[in-house]
Amino acid sequence: MFLQDKESGTLVEILNVEALFSPLENTVSGQIQAGQEEQDPESFEKKDLIFPSGESLPQCWLDANYNKTTSTSA
Repeated sequence: MFLQDKESGTLVEILNVEALFSPLENTVSGQIQAGQEEQDPESFEKKDLIFPSGESLPQCWLDANYNKTTSTSA
């Protein structure tokens, strides 16, 4: 799967999609797609990545508490 770095616009091949999908992980391993030689794997903050279309990553991939709501009983 390819994502894009928000700041540089560089494409990043995600090497561990399970970590990407897990809201408990803040970073993912990936390789920058630049130049002719394959780049060494690096760690990327998920908050700094977007889809190549410009869309943000789903909140459920970033926040382990995204679906919890506070409720009070009357």
